[in-house]
Amino acid sequence: MGGWVKLNHPLVERLRRVRTGYWLPGVDYAGRVAEAVEGLVCEGDIVAVSEKAISTASKFLVDEGEVEPGRTARFLASFWMRKVWGYFLGPLCRLKPQTYRRLRGYPRLEGARHKQLALQRAGILQALKFGSEGGIDASNLPASYVSLPLPNPGWAARRIHEAIKGRLGVEAAVLIVDSDKTYSLGGLHLAPTPTSLENVRSGGGIIYYVFGRLFKLKPRATPKAWYPPGSLTLDEALEMAELAHQAMSRGKPKTVWDMAETFGVNLTGVTLTMLKKIPHHPIVILKRKQF
Repeated sequence: MGGWVKLNHPLVERLRRVRTGYWLPGVDYAGRVAEAVEGLVCEGDIVAVSEKAISTASKFLVDEGEVEPGRTARFLASFWMRKVWGYFLGPLCRLKPQTYRRLRGYPRLEGARHKQLALQRAGILQALKFGSEGGIDASNLPASYVSLPLPNPGWAARRIHEAIKGRLGVEAAVLIVDSDKTYSLGGLHLAPTPTSLENVRSGGGIIYYVFGRLFKLKPRATPKAWYPPGSLTLDEALEMAELAHQAMSRGKPKTVWDMAETFGVNLTGVTLTMLKKIPHHPIVILKRKQF
């Protein structure tokens, strides 16, 4: 998908994902976004940006190789993930068979380190999840590094908005997108991963995740923030976040297992050189339908 794609959607007429290089820690992400969308974005468009890419550029990273796991973390890695998720919760939550089969071989040491970090940063309800515990994400990062969720996604959205307006003179809304799902039923919105969005029940961890999957609530990627604040309603933001996430992730490895298998290495064997070989699309431009 290299150009504009027309959509049959009530809110969005078309979208375009924008390819960039891999964002290394310390890169000026706001400037990179403005540069990447030059000549493409127009007044009134929505520019969606991956939270993961911004977190990496902002150096919100932890090397899990330096984390010493405790007893609870070792139990979660060796029993909870392998047995409970691999044989019970995985099928119950309708995970793909490949996913829960992989969980049956969940790595004991690396997994315990990951769970220890989740316990320290996010608490037990997040650590009991099978992935992206508390927004901690290991995909698209080298070795044993993981990214942390943005502490202030609203500030990041504003920075990008100001960079686009300052460089291009275009007034476009900016949406920060997290691939973790928010589960909706009418006006009820449950986000297993912590978020500060109004009218979204957040941080329920495994409880919200299992409830949302078990009762087939509508899953959509989570909009962590948007700027200007009144530019989108919550439901519009959820719809556009999901469209953007689908476009960003199309055609690339989606999990640490997929990434490792792509390059024929173990889970912590992925290098920056390998990551740079994969096409990265951390930006999606969405054009609203005109009524």
